[in-house]
Amino acid sequence: MEHPGEWVGRHVDELDTPVLVVDLERFESNVAAMALYCRRQGVSWRPHSKSHKSPDIARIQLAAGATGLTCAKLSEAEIFVAHGVGDILLANQLASNSRLQQLARLQERGRIIGIVDHAEALAMAMAAGQYTGIDIPLIVDIDIGMHRTGVQPGPGVIELARGVHEGKGVCLLGVMGYEGHVLAEHPASVKERAARQALDHLVEARDQLLADGLPCDIVSAGSTGSYDLAATHDAITEIQAGGAIFMDAMYRDRFHVDDRFSTALSLLTTVTGRHADHIVTDAGFKTLSAFHHQPQVLDREDLEFGYLSAEHGVYRLLEGASGPALGERLRLLPGYGDSTTVLHDHFIAERDGRVERVWPLTARGALT
Repeated sequence: MEHPGEWVGRHVDELDTPVLVVDLERFESNVAAMALYCRRQGVSWRPHSKSHKSPDIARIQLAAGATGLTCAKLSEAEIFVAHGVGDILLANQLASNSRLQQLARLQERGRIIGIVDHAEALAMAMAAGQYTGIDIPLIVDIDIGMHRTGVQPGPGVIELARGVHEGKGVCLLGVMGYEGHVLAEHPASVKERAARQALDHLVEARDQLLADGLPCDIVSAGSTGSYDLAATHDAITEIQAGGAIFMDAMYRDRFHVDDRFSTALSLLTTVTGRHADHIVTDAGFKTLSAFHHQPQVLDREDLEFGYLSAEHGVYRLLEGASGPALGERLRLLPGYGDSTTVLHDHFIAERDGRVERVWPLTARGALT
């Protein structure tokens, strides 16, 4: 088996399929566009690493102006810290003494911010900070409408924030929330109204914290599906939008993300079967995901998505279409990039059809 480094310089059509491909020109444009947008709005960009799991890509984002990363799991943050990322928001509450102690120790290598939405979790974090002798920076997670995590808006936010500020072994940096429940709202006026109602909870929390003499340097929110609404909202200091660097069918078609970003990620697959009313490819659900949104065949109008089995993708032939030939290669636009990239070991980064770089997904499988 060839080492991935040996692919550099080859034409992508020489690579075995299925293979995950990044168009470098589009990718670089997307990174620059998000960084520029955030600068112009006066907010920080802290992209979520779940979209790529790659220290190589993280370094590109940081070089473009990102102030740090958002990670979902501590093991993921540990990998990025080991690769030189020094400012990370761990957007997942920890409820393990050993993991909280590790979070405390990571402060010796960077600023790794935890979140808290419950008094019991705060008590555990305080114990870990006191045990290690290292204060853990925390922000209070607020449920602004998604009803997944977070303390309910209102007095409970201030009570918990005061507990962090006055507690030993921890320190308070601010608040965060996620307006994920509004992403598919349409038309734009309805989405904007829903997003602003959700984000107003963060503004109210910030104002109350400051009025009570509590610190609130960070107000974190936003995703690719609502990056512009969060970045232009009062009090938001940073956005966590990560998927815009690649774009995918869900962001484009379901969440109606504007054309500031172009589709940079695709999946190259081969037609391995032809039948009267459908074709079969070598990319099934072990290669790309159709759970959140179905993949789309690029640059063709004679095929529509059928279904994915483990190692096969089935696409229906439209009436009267002859379809692609056996052995022909197709490019697929992933339905949702985050649930597709983690199925692969490497990104193949190409420019003008030739492999320029190979980026390992080093944090793939970091689930703890």
